[in-house]
Amino acid sequence: MALDGEPARAARERGTMDMQSIMTAAPVIPVLRIDDPVHAAPLARALVDGGLPVLEITLRTPCAMDAVAAMIREVPDAIVGVGTILQPEDMRRAADAGAAFAVSPGLTPALVEAARDSGLPFLPGVMTPGEAMQAREYGFRALKLFPAEQAGGVPMLKALAGPLPDLTFCPTGGVTQVSFTDYLALPNVACVGGSWLAPADSVAAGDWEGIKALAAAAAASAHI
Repeated sequence: MALDGEPARAARERGTMDMQSIMTAAPVIPVLRIDDPVHAAPLARALVDGGLPVLEITLRTPCAMDAVAAMIREVPDAIVGVGTILQPEDMRRAADAGAAFAVSPGLTPALVEAARDSGLPFLPGVMTPGEAMQAREYGFRALKLFPAEQAGGVPMLKALAGPLPDLTFCPTGGVTQVSFTDYLALPNVACVGGSWLAPADSVAAGDWEGIKALAAAAAASAHI
């Protein structure tokens, strides 16, 4: 499906990054729930200025797509993706908004087809070796381990590296400010997804400097 609208045209003109490039652009992808689109741009600016340019906006609130549009429009150096993609229509909405990538907690044949039609880099979620193998058969080499802690966390990823050495993961779900560097130390982990970068009370209070500091600490810790 061709992308429509001004944001989509802008995304096409910038050139689309592939999923591997997006995953290696920053060690942590903030996973964001936006309750008020007014917060979208300043939140994105704080995170980008803190050293985390790749942002995932989850489709968990009615204003999520408005937030995506605001971030793309007002923070052009952010790499804005849409998460909680559950159905083909979600993929189409993300593409039409000009998103740089899409993320799902799982993978279905309908989402595979929608991702191919949209042209969006797509990070599907898996939880088991069988799901990882199925995603691999569809041609995906970059996967989201979700929910990471419940799926076995670091030991699971170590176990998967043996039989599936060509897969790269972004573990998300239960990854914390304390544990994320343990994940990043694994050779088959390119980045992690985390929600600790934007605490709800900090966002509500407009504490953008505090959020920037959290992002800077995460970016610095990942390179120690």
